[in-house]
Amino acid sequence: CKITAEGVEFTGTLSHTSSGLLCQRWDAQEPHKHSYNSSFRFPELSVSLAENYCRNPSNNAKGPWCLTTDAQTNWEYCDVSFCAPYTGK
Repeated sequence: CKITAEGVEFTGTLSHTSSGLLCQRWDAQEPHKHSYNSSFRFPELSVSLAENYCRNPSNNAKGPWCLTTDAQTNWEYCDVSFCAPYTGK
């Protein structure tokens, strides 16, 4: 789950977009080339450890996303829900 709308803190293992496409690994440049190669952009502080999980290395206001393994679709958002508020129970 994510805490903020941007979800830059999201460290879950969701690896499919909202439409069901498989995410491309962040340390890969195929099928889509990208410039998200800096470890500081990921909550794991590692491009490799971010694997092919939905992340938000661009601080997109609409939340976590990923590049897809579909050559026709560069990227899509991921359906990451908000964490339930802590009620103390």
